[in-house]
Amino acid sequence: WFGTGSMNNARNDHTASVLRNGQVLVTGGSNYSLYLNSTELYDPSIGTWTMTGNMNYSRAVHTASVLSDGKVLVTGGYDGSSYLNSAELYDPSTGFWTTTGSMNHGRFLHTASILTNAYVAELYDPSTGLWTTTGGMNSARNVHTTSVLTNGDVLATGGFIYFPLSTSELY
Repeated sequence: WFGTGSMNNARNDHTASVLRNGQVLVTGGSNYSLYLNSTELYDPSIGTWTMTGNMNYSRAVHTASVLSDGKVLVTGGYDGSSYLNSAELYDPSTGFWTTTGSMNHGRFLHTASILTNAYVAELYDPSTGLWTTTGGMNSARNVHTTSVLTNGDVLATGGFIYFPLSTSELY
């Protein structure tokens, strides 16, 4: 490990997404006194951070997914007072955020996986911006992991709901 440039804002509970151009988009999070809507880009070729467009909503413990068109879908999270069902898209070509359809339920400490059909479960359709509910998990869980397997199934593992979980399930 060695040091590189520092972000413009201290933050935790944020997301980091590698964009198609190799830059890293960091979104939201908290600095323990504020929930952030600010976003920054890291350029690994020169080791520097620059601010980019602010999200429409402050959020921490959310998800960020790079879609097949290169846009970044940010969903859910917590804003200091409520669990969010809102979603928004970042366009790397413009640096701007636009809102898209809201999820059916507020979510935080959740995961998001890009499925082989380009959907993201709770199922987000990037072509329409709409969300649809699919079958629920057998066990409620947060702070878990999900992995899209080579056959397109999604493996959810572990997590926490009142106590740590060892269970796994497939979608």
